[in-house]
Amino acid sequence: MSHTKDDIRRFIKEQDIHFIHLQFTDIFGQMKNVAITASQIDRALDNQVTIDGSSIEGFLRIEESDMRLFPDLDTFTILPWRTKKNSVARMICDVHLPDGRPFEGDPRYILKKVLKRASDMGCSFMVGPECEFFLFQLDADGRPTTHTGDEAGYFDLEPLDNGEEVRRDICLALEDMGFEIEAAHHEVAPGQHEIDFKYADALRTADNIMSFRLVVKTLAAANNLHATFMPKPIAGINGSGMHTNMSLFQDGKNIFFDASDGKGLSREAYHFIAGLLRHVRGMAVVTNPLVNSYKRLVPGYEAPCYLAWSSVNRSVLIRVPAGRGSSTRLELRCPDPSANPYLTLALCLAAGLDGLERQLTPPEESPENLFAMGQEQREEKGIASLPGSLMEAIALSRQDDLIKHTLGDYTFERYLEGKTKEWNEYRLTVSDWELARYLVLY
Repeated sequence: MSHTKDDIRRFIKEQDIHFIHLQFTDIFGQMKNVAITASQIDRALDNQVTIDGSSIEGFLRIEESDMRLFPDLDTFTILPWRTKKNSVARMICDVHLPDGRPFEGDPRYILKKVLKRASDMGCSFMVGPECEFFLFQLDADGRPTTHTGDEAGYFDLEPLDNGEEVRRDICLALEDMGFEIEAAHHEVAPGQHEIDFKYADALRTADNIMSFRLVVKTLAAANNLHATFMPKPIAGINGSGMHTNMSLFQDGKNIFFDASDGKGLSREAYHFIAGLLRHVRGMAVVTNPLVNSYKRLVPGYEAPCYLAWSSVNRSVLIRVPAGRGSSTRLELRCPDPSANPYLTLALCLAAGLDGLERQLTPPEESPENLFAMGQEQREEKGIASLPGSLMEAIALSRQDDLIKHTLGDYTFERYLEGKTKEWNEYRLTVSDWELARYLVLY
């Protein structure tokens, strides 16, 4: 729904809104916020609210730090968990330079640039995410633990599923914010949950993922729990993913569908698959951005490790779900919920468009369970693996010009600088595993 400035002013008056949060996202996917009172709404609507960009991870140097927030009026919504009296609303903002030009390090702007390229080709990019998370108990001091108090498994319900009430609160809050919730359920691991909301255009989906994280964490805390989107918080059980379902539309028609093909897929779908497979190893530093991400991407826990595609099994990196016609889509299964959604979707689209423009051909479908294959068999079939560590992912991103071109020189270098620092901090840390294994033995 499209809003005008007058609509916003009217909403603020009618809904007794006293505070407005102006939200934006840094390059590592962390939501940031400036709050204003309702008396300052005209300044916000005229794009006159500024931030100190030198204080934001990956943004500007201190000598060039002033930046302006340009609210997207269509993202205006009331935060439903706040009190009805003196209500609080939010708008998601683009970040601009003082002269009004878009800031090249704004993740939302980076996604918009790739979407413009798709639009120039007559395409709209539609995305539906499957966001997983864990709910953990707090200790006596209110700090998060890794105890779930939950023994439930896939699709279990109360009383086994101790998180059902919180999940219900989250769904109701999301619906109040305009989400259409398609499904919510307990996932495979104890304490693990998934809530799926309806697909939308990629920019709105990225906005929705950021809002989703905020709602989940806020309402978990309100129920004396801690929600985490950390990919692998507990060893030995499934980690959390963010399977990303993608399709391209032209003139209201899903161009990934072709009834004459044996699998119901068009040439465009095959080219898009090939583009994703060509670039996904370089994309991993964004789709799987943490040291911890690579502890999820191992065999045996339903996480994809191998570069293959299929319409009949879930051990592959790219799955083609059963729906056809307008529901035809490609599911990329490696992204995890710690990823910056704007950069992730920008790279997914850029990789797919590269496949379309160069008419790349994917390998043959892999119907076999890749987890059951030996390494020698996979090598014979030419099936490569995702990177095994954040450091390997950083190196692979530097070997793929599409990653740098899509993110832009500015963001690419600052992003990798931050990730290299993260890896070095991890590399220099002595872990509990090392102490338990070596302290007495040696």
